[in-house]
Amino acid sequence: MQTIPFTKMHGAGNDYIYVNTMLHDIPDPSAAAIAWSDRHKGIGSDGLVLIGSSPVAEADFSMRIFNADGSEALMCGNASRCIGKYLYERGLTTKTEIRLHTLSGIKTIWLHLKENMVESATVDMLEPVLDCTEQFDPRGGLDEGIFVSMGNPHYVVFTDNVDKVSTRGPLLERHPAFPQRCNIEFAHVEADGHIRTRVWERGSGITQACGTGACATAVAAALAGRSGRKSDIIMDGGMLSIEWREADNHVYMTGPAAFVFDGEICI
Repeated sequence: MQTIPFTKMHGAGNDYIYVNTMLHDIPDPSAAAIAWSDRHKGIGSDGLVLIGSSPVAEADFSMRIFNADGSEALMCGNASRCIGKYLYERGLTTKTEIRLHTLSGIKTIWLHLKENMVESATVDMLEPVLDCTEQFDPRGGLDEGIFVSMGNPHYVVFTDNVDKVSTRGPLLERHPAFPQRCNIEFAHVEADGHIRTRVWERGSGITQACGTGACATAVAAALAGRSGRKSDIIMDGGMLSIEWREADNHVYMTGPAAFVFDGEICI
């Protein structure tokens, strides 16, 4: 039996278990994610994040992320910000600009410090993909929405009742239109311009926040003429600020990152 140190962190309530695999190997991360994420019998989280060395020279570190159901995700914006805070405050880097290797490309993270602590972070989420022919097979039975890929697939539905995502989300995630399954956002543009959004995350269900989901929502709102290229996305766990820049067509996400606790678990 082996004891593995872990750190639980959250970004706007989107909580994951983080393990430094440069020091500790996780032989079966999918099984670990399922067992550890259980909120009654495990640590409790939306999934497991592995922090590692980069396999390529262009990046400083790497991230692998496994959802609560054991499936491997391509990317997580909230987890990226948390990794930036972890790396800096645990002394693994002195950089405030970190390049992170993910399955959906290399993401750049800028850390915003206050008294040498990471208060928030901005992540370059790269360009949204709107040509979805490989990931989206339009069929009947879908709520009217907009498909946006942020390295992972999202379907954004604008509605007056965002709470419907709790019942529609699980159906839409596995709708035949989405052969790879899909993240689902139900969003409403408020009178003050903020966009209230709830998310059904592929492989995890309802989550407090979703970084890529916030980005997809902001892009969808701009495409639909419901907002400009800067949006504040209000999710269950807090607010994320999104900018879809015209200069490079990249989406930039800014939000908080926080430690919850450290612990050890046996495998």
